[in-house]
This record gives sequence, C-alpha cells and structure tokens, in this order.
Amino acid sequence: MPRLSALDMPDVPMGQLPSHLEQQRTRVSCKSDAPLHTEGIQYSGSYASMAVDNSLRLDSFSKNFRVEVVRLTEDEIEFDMIGIDASLANAFRRILIAELPTMAIEKVLIANNTSVVQDEVLAQRLGLIPIEADPSLFEYVSENDAAHEKNTIVFKLDVRCKKDDGRVKVKSSELKWLPEGSELQMASTNPNPSTNPNAKPKTYTSFNCRQDSLPEFSNKPLRPKYGDVTIAVLGAGQAIDLEVHAVKGVGRTHAKWSPVATAWYRMLPEVALTQEVEDGKAEELVSKCPVKVFDIEDIGEGWKKAVVARPRACTLCRECIREKHWEECVDLRRVRDHFIFTIESTGALPPEVLFTEAVKILEEKCERIIAELS
Repeated sequence: MPRLSALDMPDVPMGQLPSHLEQQRTRVSCKSDAPLHTEGIQYSGSYASMAVDNSLRLDSFSKNFRVEVVRLTEDEIEFDMIGIDASLANAFRRILIAELPTMAIEKVLIANNTSVVQDEVLAQRLGLIPIEADPSLFEYVSENDAAHEKNTIVFKLDVRCKKDDGRVKVKSSELKWLPEGSELQMASTNPNPSTNPNAKPKTYTSFNCRQDSLPEFSNKPLRPKYGDVTIAVLGAGQAIDLEVHAVKGVGRTHAKWSPVATAWYRMLPEVALTQEVEDGKAEELVSKCPVKVFDIEDIGEGWKKAVVARPRACTLCRECIREKHWEECVDLRRVRDHFIFTIESTGALPPEVLFTEAVKILEEKCERIIAELS
C-alpha cells in the first residue's frame, strides 16, 4: 500500500482552514469560567501546512479595513472599525487620550481670592474647564517664550458678592475673554531683599497677547465650552479677581489637555444558539439576560422559541451561561478584528474631529519610522 503524505490526506483542506481552526483564529470564545483563544495569531507560517498565509499584508488590510459610523452626537461618536488588529485599535485610543493637542488654562494669576476655596484648588478647577478653541491656530509655548497672540489665550474673572446678595455661584460663563491681551501691569521687584540678598528679583511683565486683530476670532469669540460649570460659591463680602492664561498642550503632560472624557473600544459580540430553545426554556433564557439580547418568536399553534434579537447589546455578563446546561445551548463569542469604538469629547473639539486628528498623528508616526528605516 503506497504511503500518503500528511498534506495529501483528505481531512486536511488546502488553501482554507477547518471550521474549528477558523473560529479560533477569528473569534474569542467566552465560556462561563474564562475566555478561550484570546491570543492573536499574525505569524505567516502558522498554517503553512494547509497553504494558508496568515501574515498581515497591506493589500489584504486595505481591502478589508473599513469604518462605519453608528451614532454621532455633539459630544459623542460610536463607530465600528472592521478589519484591524487590537494593537492598532489601542494605538488610536492612546493617541486620543495623550497626544491630541487642546487649549487649557495653565497659568492662574490671582489678584484677590477671599472665597473658601484655596488658591491651589481654584487653579486646578479652572484648568479642567474645556476651552472652545481650535488648537491648530495656536503654537506651543515653552518656559522661555514670552506670551503672544499665537500661543496664549487670556481670560479674566472678577466676581464679588455684596453683603445683601446672600450667596453667589461663580460659573465658568464669568470667564471673559480679553482679545487685547493681558491687563496686568506689574514692575520687576524683589519683595524682601533683606531676607535673601542673593535672591533674583521676581519679574512680572505686561504680556502682549492681542487677538482682536486676528480674523479667526472676529466672528467667534473664544470662551469656555460650557458656561454652567461651578467654580466656587461666594458668601457675603467675598470676591475672586484673577486672570488666567490658556496655552496649547497634550494629555501626556497633564490630563487637563486630554480632549476626551473617555475613549474605549470592545470587540463585536456574537451570540449563537447551538440548538432550539423552546417554550418554557425560551422564556427562562429571555429572563436571564439583563440587556434583552434574546427574544421570543411565536411560530404559531402555541409553539414559541428563543431567538437572538440584539447581539450587539451583549455585554458578556455570562448570566445566560452561568448554569452548565445552558452553555450547551448558547455560544458567546467576540469577533477578533471588529471593534466598537466610542469617543466622548470633553467639548474642546467635536468627536468626529478627534478621530480624524488621531489618524493624522498615527500617519505622521508611520512616516517618521519609514524615514528612519530608509
């Protein structure tokens, strides 16, 4: 009897994977105790014995990759990224959080603060207020740079509570933009030379930040995105008088420059019924799911069966397979290369702009690596 090569045996398909291997390659199985097949396989020789090239190639990526917007509001966007590896999806998330520039309050110059809020806490609260300004119109500022119209936005806050006013809430809408620049006029002085005669004198300058002549701001004055943010509550006779300077920065320097309130993704859930679930068992299965993934289909003549109605809503809480006998009926999976991405903006930039800017930054990183390698 002639010998047969393992590659010629009929149970080894050529050019395609068996169904169980294909599911392991493209899906993450979620069992009641732990997920299975969580590792990603991108090695070109993983399935070489079956003549399947599993490497990541540019032509196949360009053919399969697509973005589908599911929901878009003023502050939030939800879209599907299909045909992408988890490492690239995570790269977008990290860029959104840490590398997209915005304008945020960096310097707080307090002339008078008699409120119960300490100066440091007040400065922190002001820094976290989103500023509605296009960061591309401004330049980065370093420690040695003087403030000017292309790197600094100046706001003034002057609120007082008279004795007969009761209590006054100081809102972010009280921050008034100064298009002509800073109003500070202080000379260079050494406040206490006798204590430390070798100390260098503190220098205060009148910053030139005029933006009233720039056409970008003629029709759209700069302001905080939300005017109802409470900064402090003043009692009778208390006052806050200060000036703030907003500059350009990124989230990896400080969280106040991060343009997203949250940026997260999850793999697309798949829910399949491996056998018919009928009558009383169908109603029991529907009641187990807290997000109503399953529904009951009335076939007629009093016969009902369970169907998967909303698989995208599945959070993989595993309540439907908590009992062992249900795991034989319900198969929970996640699609490995299909990500549901959600971006919630702080308001500094629209959510759709955040994603396109993240793509540009990733593109610049790739070009920089290619230039270094060449």
